[in-house]
Amino acid sequence: MAVSELVNFDKPQQVDLDRCVHCGLCLNACPTYRELRVEMDSPRGRIYQMAQVSSGAASISPSYIEHIELCLACRGCETACPSGVQYGRLVEAARAEIETKIERPWNVRLLRWFVFQKLLPSKLNLGIVGTLLYFYQASGLKKLVRMLGFLPARMREVESLAPEIESPFFFGYYGRVLTPEGAPRHRVAFMAGCIANISFARLNEATVRVLLKNGCEVSIPRTQTCCGALHLHAGIRDTARELARRNIDALLDGEYDAIVTNAGGCGSTLKEYGELLEHDPAYAEKARRFSALVKDVNEFLASVELNVQDMKAQPMTVTYQDSCHLAHGQKIRSAPRKLLNAVPGLQLREMPLSDLCCGSAGIYNVVHTGMAMALLRKKMDSVNGTGAQVIVTANPGCMLQLAAGVQKFGQGQKVAHVVQILDEAYGKPTRVG
Repeated sequence: MAVSELVNFDKPQQVDLDRCVHCGLCLNACPTYRELRVEMDSPRGRIYQMAQVSSGAASISPSYIEHIELCLACRGCETACPSGVQYGRLVEAARAEIETKIERPWNVRLLRWFVFQKLLPSKLNLGIVGTLLYFYQASGLKKLVRMLGFLPARMREVESLAPEIESPFFFGYYGRVLTPEGAPRHRVAFMAGCIANISFARLNEATVRVLLKNGCEVSIPRTQTCCGALHLHAGIRDTARELARRNIDALLDGEYDAIVTNAGGCGSTLKEYGELLEHDPAYAEKARRFSALVKDVNEFLASVELNVQDMKAQPMTVTYQDSCHLAHGQKIRSAPRKLLNAVPGLQLREMPLSDLCCGSAGIYNVVHTGMAMALLRKKMDSVNGTGAQVIVTANPGCMLQLAAGVQKFGQGQKVAHVVQILDEAYGKPTRVG
């Protein structure tokens, strides 16, 4: 089958729709239904609408688009579903079908073209934008704009969710192979992401340091690119497929024990390349092999003999917020907790509903800020109830959302990734290598 014919699969498939028996056990697991109590904003209601569109009984109307786009795609319903409905696959296909059937306003098309086609896949463009934003932040202009109130209320809300740019960028490590002290026990490739290279560069460095401390030779392939997760969430599947092919070409033949990522959302997409390219005869088998190698950094470290001898005590109280795509997409819950409990002096206090979405969901908190903030307020109520000093999670997007939550509704907590806690325990040198 020609690659050009793949668009035939970019809509909800009947076999997937038929798995839903409309029992309603998903309702309480859905953040938007919990907030709105509207059936059409529940997984069951959205699947019903997809089935109506698929059968021709309903059209792709503005109402349908609104309900589908208001979904966080957190996949909490998949964990709750007794019938094994692959809701993430369905909602991504529904969004892809919407993209092929409607024409968005020209300004929205232009913005999406720039972000998804020109920015996220390009190290050069990310570096240029990152440099401009860094000077905007470091020069004091950002503080001045805020102080003078130039931004309208909506833009101020969105800006509060924007990541700080971290210089130097992580791109400087591309093409390098870093070796641990002593003989390597594992050989891994690190997927550094896209925006993370400019806004979570220190997290990426911490990830590499922790892998080195645990006997890994760490390769950072030069030709890797964006994983395509944000493209899939936005319904731009052809570009996501192209990015998947580029990553497969860049990493598959490296003879790695694992391909490691520190982002729950990216890892979920990387592990589903086999589904994304299942109808591509040139890449289907390679995609399955690639996905089998992908490991979240928590998953990988919890599977090896963790180096606890070099850890120093970290007397702190933390609570853990499950990354949706790590918990519900990848089914990884115990690994991050196992790592945190291995840190001497650290006390882990569980929060209620730790696997309920915080409202980040890729760019959801920017596009649907009101809903995201409503979910965040309730999340911070759960966090505050633990009395923890640090909120720990396993996804950069969650870190941004939770940091905003601390500013708006919190009690001065710090926000950290699991590997940053481990990095602190190992002593955290200033630079990798």
